[in-house]
Amino acid sequence: MNIFDRGRDHAIAVFRIVIGVLFVCHGAQKLFGVLGSKGAVSITDWPAGPAGLIEFVGGVLIIIGLGTRIAALISSGAMAYAYFVVHQPAGLLPIQNKGELAAVYAWVFLLLAFTGPGAWAVDRVLAARKHEQALVNA
Repeated sequence: MNIFDRGRDHAIAVFRIVIGVLFVCHGAQKLFGVLGSKGAVSITDWPAGPAGLIEFVGGVLIIIGLGTRIAALISSGAMAYAYFVVHQPAGLLPIQNKGELAAVYAWVFLLLAFTGPGAWAVDRVLAARKHEQALVNA
């Protein structure tokens, strides 16, 4: 692994952590009524409740790098749903329908689903342990 690969993995990790923290904040707003929210919603309130749960849990998983690809794919789908169902009917372009953030999150999480977690991820620790165990058992 050359220096650019190592730098890329660290950059992806920082990117993943920052995006995860921002996403958790959106979930916390919905679920707990904090961070300038007008009030909490129940997880059974459609679509805000399930969206808040995906934002909070998905964001935490993405921050720590556990099940990153799956969490990112689910989060991407939730944000694509938010864009097309909630925002897009108000106008064709994201700038018209106030859906820029949902569109950006959808693409960002799709990118993480393909790139993986980068450095400093629980996924990497688990994979290393599994590899070491396979070598011991071989």
